[in-house]
Amino acid sequence: MALRKFGPNDIVLNTMRTNPQVEYLIYDGNVYYNNNAYQSGALTDNILEITGGAVSLYEFNIDRPVTDGTDPITGLAKAVGPVPDEGRIRPWIFKGSARSSFKTTANFKAGESFINEFAYGDVLTGTYPLGGRIEREIMWNPGEMMVGTDLTTWDGPGACPANQCSKYATRPLYEHFYALKNRLNYYGYMSEHYKVASSYGDGWDKAVDKLNLISVPAIMYGSTIRRGSVSLKYYYTGSLLAELQDTKQNGELIETIGDNAGKVGGVVMYDEGFLILTGSWRIPGTPSTLYVGVSGSTSTRIDDYPRWIYFAAGAYDGNNSTTSSPPDAGQKMFANNAFKINFQAQTDIQVYTMFAHAPRGQVNFSTNPTFIEFGQSAVINTSSAVYEENPTRTIKNTVSSSYLDYNAPFKKQVFISRVGIYDDSKNLIGIATLADPVLKEEHQDYTFKIKLDI
Repeated sequence: MALRKFGPNDIVLNTMRTNPQVEYLIYDGNVYYNNNAYQSGALTDNILEITGGAVSLYEFNIDRPVTDGTDPITGLAKAVGPVPDEGRIRPWIFKGSARSSFKTTANFKAGESFINEFAYGDVLTGTYPLGGRIEREIMWNPGEMMVGTDLTTWDGPGACPANQCSKYATRPLYEHFYALKNRLNYYGYMSEHYKVASSYGDGWDKAVDKLNLISVPAIMYGSTIRRGSVSLKYYYTGSLLAELQDTKQNGELIETIGDNAGKVGGVVMYDEGFLILTGSWRIPGTPSTLYVGVSGSTSTRIDDYPRWIYFAAGAYDGNNSTTSSPPDAGQKMFANNAFKINFQAQTDIQVYTMFAHAPRGQVNFSTNPTFIEFGQSAVINTSSAVYEENPTRTIKNTVSSSYLDYNAPFKKQVFISRVGIYDDSKNLIGIATLADPVLKEEHQDYTFKIKLDI
């Protein structure tokens, strides 16, 4: 086997752009991603162990049983190194002088500090599986702030400690809105409807108007959402009553089906994966009152007409037709609503295209042992001073003949089944295997086109 270098024009780096279709269906508190159902296994009812409408990021812990970390025979604790063996793959790391840590860990408790509460040598563990899923957040008064001692009731990672609220003069109730304000104003050059406050048309101020923020994780859309591909559909009792589309490809979600055709019901942040719905008009053909969830600031029940600002109700927000018991008429009608989100993802994949040449008059020898006629001695003389191979060994004639009991004249030919790819240090880094070996005779030229996604 002889090594050959790729020529200056034999390696080409291209970018391949793909646009896979993404679809979410939200119905009565359930989310379905691309119509995928739960897959049951031998040990678990759901082998991915993630809720519907989500994607397992690494697909760890496939069909693994949950155990309590003890041996079922001896009753003693099992462990793999310093981590208890609970039947699950999990990440772990020691606390060392480098202070490396996970962003979140399974054994962090409320109020614990990585610096103060963990000693050097302690084991920090994480959990799998990790999932990516859409999130829905209704903002009843997006610009609302939590002031003074009200922060003590803040149930989140930034709750002010007891007797220290003076350090936290104000805090946004809806932090995601404040994180997006500058970006929304930046996209104002594409459409006036992106801006937080505007006098365009009837005017608006997103800081005081109701907003519906739908977040799509990057694993679902790749590098960006394809312009013009977003579609939001509202169904009631199985009938399509209204639809929003970004028909202008400038981020405006315009109603294309319904009595309010032409109105802008929201905007799309393509690169960030956010859908921000502001359409507050009633969707005709729906009931007069409908249970739409609870207010984020007061936790009071909200019943209202179906509107775009309530789109995707039930998408991991705890709302469904039986949220409270017994459900009333407004909640029962909740199950008559279905929502569908469609868009095309956009992912750029770098592709190496390599051309491996087998020139005429070359690549006519094989290292396969069957290439040599069977039964011949490889060595004719060997001793402490001499090692002599057999120079008269013959190559097996593999030329087929059309006649019975007749051997066709010998020709040099090989069957190429694989192409090895080596780096500059002659390390084998890849093998391209042909589906069927290719016959190469001495007078033939062959070029193999190999593609590698990186």
